[in-house]
Amino acid sequence: MTGESKRPERVLVTGAAGFVGSTLVDQLLGEGREVTGFDSFDPFYPEAQKQRNLVAAMKDSRFRLVRGDIRDGEAVAKLFDEGRFDGVVHLAALAGVRPSLERPAAYADVNVNGSSVVWEAAIRHDNPRVVFASSSSVYGERDDGPFLETDPVERPISPYAATKRAGELIAHTFHHACGLSIICARIFTAYGPRQRPDLAIRKFAELMLQGRPIPVLGDGHAVRDFTFVEDLVDGLIRALDHDLGYAILNFGGGRMASVLEVIAILEKTLGVTAQIDWLPAQVGDVRRTWSDTTAAREALGYRPQTSLEEGIGRFAQWLGECE
Repeated sequence: MTGESKRPERVLVTGAAGFVGSTLVDQLLGEGREVTGFDSFDPFYPEAQKQRNLVAAMKDSRFRLVRGDIRDGEAVAKLFDEGRFDGVVHLAALAGVRPSLERPAAYADVNVNGSSVVWEAAIRHDNPRVVFASSSSVYGERDDGPFLETDPVERPISPYAATKRAGELIAHTFHHACGLSIICARIFTAYGPRQRPDLAIRKFAELMLQGRPIPVLGDGHAVRDFTFVEDLVDGLIRALDHDLGYAILNFGGGRMASVLEVIAILEKTLGVTAQIDWLPAQVGDVRRTWSDTTAAREALGYRPQTSLEEGIGRFAQWLGECE
């Protein structure tokens, strides 16, 4: 493994209009880098919300937004021709465990085929450094922990998880055969301002503020390792600025909390009492995630700073400003 080297100054961010992507774009621009955003504006949730994520970036002369699909080899090749990128953060994907159960072939097409198109373009255009957004879901159903990058990950329990593991494997072949420098970031339950409307913290908060019941699957004791979006973005940029050859690293928040604990924090933060609609557990959902971030800390200096209480407070402030 090699270490920190000259930082990429011309960066491509795929999935740039999304929750994590737009936060990353803003941070990269704030550091003085040139950024090209590539996004298909998939209708998984309203385009207006994604456009709102990019309001600040669109005012910056160093930002360019290109609408397109990562599966479109011609469009992606043109993007690389024009951009002369020395760094790529590949976030674009069909997201979500539960929707992948309904559209497994589509998830494979976008997440596996689309990623391969991006990496093929990269190796044909001077091999920029790449960071790939993988997922904690690759660890599958586990009763132990914390999860280590060296743990077996051959039994994913959702199509989404399988596509992310497939992406890691294909990334390794591009590294081995073509010299692509790529870090696969296994992301653990990101949350914060701009969060997608289908994700639990935002969905719960909006329903609670409307006085409507919130859907809780199973007994509410499922636990997640929550990662505040700004801590995650700091980690992704650190990964972009390091050449490790090929690496898989966990990016978690270091704090596990159950669904019921999250609801209690939301109640205290929002000043409302939750009404709960108890529903059966969902196929494809794991009972727990728990990250060991030692490898990312040692390789990159990754150290998440934001407590769950603080992060939910900052999310709630953002949500109030959106009203």
